[in-house]
Amino acid sequence: APPPRALLQVAALERQIFDFLGYQWAPILANFLHIMAVILGIFGTIQYRSRYLMMYAVWLVLWVGWNAFIICFYLEVGRLSQDRDFIMTFNTSLHRSWWMENGPGCLVTPVLNSNLAPEDHHVITVSGCLLDYQYIEVVSSATQIFLALFGFVYACYVSKVFLEEEDSFDFIGGFDSYGYQAPQKTSHLQLQPLYT
Repeated sequence: APPPRALLQVAALERQIFDFLGYQWAPILANFLHIMAVILGIFGTIQYRSRYLMMYAVWLVLWVGWNAFIICFYLEVGRLSQDRDFIMTFNTSLHRSWWMENGPGCLVTPVLNSNLAPEDHHVITVSGCLLDYQYIEVVSSATQIFLALFGFVYACYVSKVFLEEEDSFDFIGGFDSYGYQAPQKTSHLQLQPLYT
């Protein structure tokens, strides 16, 4: 596979792993669709299918939009709030980003006997992080946007090349359509009736 798509695949798999660890169901679904789209793009490249590459390019536009939303969500742009919106888990649980408790340098301390915790949950304090989890998620999404923009340009270029090759190929006469002449009938090849 070409390097850009291989890099996209590795980045998508990395993202999928950390979203699974944090029970982030919306990103898990989006990452799964992205992995399928990358596979479709690789298949389109290998099989010289420009339609698959165009579908892949359309998906990358949606992927950029999704990652822009994630950046806005973690930076709490507008009315988005991580404290009250559980969009990433489809409002099914109180889970947060895996990086919240496992970021670089983070020290997690459980708060015992807290009345703030719902049933089957615990309250923690996180301190000492070298980089807050919101910024790790933002950097991850920004990287995905950068790779998607690069992949979009690459997919459009390769698709254009494939379409030009299809247009220049004459299936009857080969590549040289101007030099093609239909076979001429000769008198000795004409069909003669057969009498028995």
